[in-house]
Amino acid sequence: MSFLAQNGRRGDNGSVSSADGQTWDIVVVGAGAAGAVIAARASEDPHRSVLLLDAGPDYPLAGDLPDDLYNGHDNSYTDHDWGLSYTPLDGRTDRFPRGRVTGGSTAVNTTIALRGIPADYDGWAELGNPAWAWDQVLPAFNRLERDLDYGDQPHHGDAGPISIRRWTEDELVPTQAAFIQAALEHGFPASNDVNAPDAVGVGPMAMNKLGRLRISTAVGYLASARYRDNLTVQADTVVNRVLVEGGRAVGVETNDGARISARLIVVSSGAIHTPGVLVRSGIGDADELASLAVEPVAVAPGVGANLSDHPALAIVMTPKFPEFCAPELPLVQTICRYTSEGSNSPLDVNIELITRTGGRGDPMFMLAPSLEQVDGRGEVRQTSRAADSMPSINAHFGENDRDVARHVRALEDAFALTKRAPLRDFIEQVNFPDPARSSSADLVQVARRVSASGYHPCGTAKMGPAEDPMAVVDQFGRCHAVDQLVVADASIMPTVPRANINLSTIMIGEMVGEWIRTTPTRYGL
Repeated sequence: MSFLAQNGRRGDNGSVSSADGQTWDIVVVGAGAAGAVIAARASEDPHRSVLLLDAGPDYPLAGDLPDDLYNGHDNSYTDHDWGLSYTPLDGRTDRFPRGRVTGGSTAVNTTIALRGIPADYDGWAELGNPAWAWDQVLPAFNRLERDLDYGDQPHHGDAGPISIRRWTEDELVPTQAAFIQAALEHGFPASNDVNAPDAVGVGPMAMNKLGRLRISTAVGYLASARYRDNLTVQADTVVNRVLVEGGRAVGVETNDGARISARLIVVSSGAIHTPGVLVRSGIGDADELASLAVEPVAVAPGVGANLSDHPALAIVMTPKFPEFCAPELPLVQTICRYTSEGSNSPLDVNIELITRTGGRGDPMFMLAPSLEQVDGRGEVRQTSRAADSMPSINAHFGENDRDVARHVRALEDAFALTKRAPLRDFIEQVNFPDPARSSSADLVQVARRVSASGYHPCGTAKMGPAEDPMAVVDQFGRCHAVDQLVVADASIMPTVPRANINLSTIMIGEMVGEWIRTTPTRYGL
C-alpha cells in the first residue's frame, strides 16, 4: 500500500487532506531551493511519509518545462513569478522577482552557482551556530554538486544532483572575455575556480545549467525523488498557516480551508514568504500580530526583521557592437571578486558584466558592482492576514554609511575598468552614471538614490541561541517558541553570504534534510 493511501487521500480536485486521524510524518511548505532538497533527502528513509506543498505549478519532466524555466541563459520574471514589489530606499518601489513554481527561485534565476567564502559560515558559527562552521557545511556543498570542472578536488563534489560548470574561453561572449582581460590589466588576479575556498579575482562564473537547461532543485532533486511511494508533491497549494496546539505544531491549513496533519512541519517558503506563514500562524512580533488581529501563539520579534540582501549598482553603456547584446546570449558569464580598498571585510564586493539590460529600446550592457558583505538591514512586514496578500519589503539600502562608502569604491573600480583595454574598445559611450559627474561625492548620491536589490534576500527568521531575543530558530532550524516546527530556507541565515544565495540555500536544505533523515529524534520523529 502506498504512503498516500496510508496517510491521506487525494480528493477529486487533486488535493491531499488528512483522513481518519492519520498523519503525515513530515509536511514541507515550499518546494524551492531548500524545501525540495529537504523533501528529497528526508524521503530517502522509506519509512517516513513526506508531503511537499508548493503554491506554484509543477512540471515533473524536464521536457514539460516551459521555455522560460528551461532556458537558463536568462531570468524568468513573468509567468512563474509572485508579482512582488519592494522599497529599496526613499519610498521608491520596484519589482522583486521570486519563483512561484516547484524549484522556487532556483527555477527562474540566473543559475549563478557561488558558495560564498569560509568566513561567511565561520561567522554564522561565531553567532552561536557551531553546526554551520565552514568545515561542517563543506560536505553538504560537496554533496549537492556535480562539478564538471573540479569534481576531483577535495573541496568539490562529483556526484550530486546539481550539475555545475564554468564557461570555457571559447564560449565567452566577446564583451565578457574583454571584461576578464581588462580586470587582469587592472591588476586583479585570475580566478579559474571561483568556488575554491581561497578564490579571489576575475574569471568565469560557475553556473548550475547544462547547455541552456537550468538545473533547479526541481530538476536536480525532485526528478528522481518524486517517484518514491513515500513522497507526494502537491502543487498549486497556498498554505495559510501552521496549526499549533498546546505549543506544538500539529499540521497546516491551506488557503481553501483544508487541514493536513503532520508530526513535523518544515516551513521552507523563502525569506520573503516564510515570515508571512509564521505571522499568520500567530508567531511573530507582538505589534505586527496585533495590527493584523492575529491571535498570538508565540511572540518572536525576529520574524520579518533582519532582512539582509546585496545592494547593486550599474554602469549602463551603449555597445559599439550591438550584436553582442543579443537576447539569445547568456546574461552573465564572468565575475570579479575582491576586497574593496581600505575594507577589513575580505571579498566584500564584486563586479559582473551583464551582457544586456532588460529594458526596451537601444541595446545596452552593464557593469554591475555589488556589495557582498552588508551591515545594513531591512524588514518584511505583512499587510494583511490573507495568505495571498503582498508583503511590504523594505531593504533600507543606502542608509548605512559604511555600506555606501564601500559600494562607491566598487563603483569607482567599475568606472576604471571601462577605460581599460580591451573592454573600452567595446563601449560606444557610458550613459549612466554621467562620467562628467563621477566624483566620489557624486557617486555617494548615486548609491543613496538608485541602489537596487541583487535579489538575494535572507535573514528574516534567523537562527541563533535561545538567549538571542531576535533568533527565531536554533541552529538545527527548530523554532524556539513552538515544538515540532522547523524553518529551513534562506530566512534562517543570520547574515547574507558573500555570494548569490542560490547554492547556500540548497546547502541549507542538504544540512537540514540530512539531519531529519539521520537524527530523527532531534526533530521528535
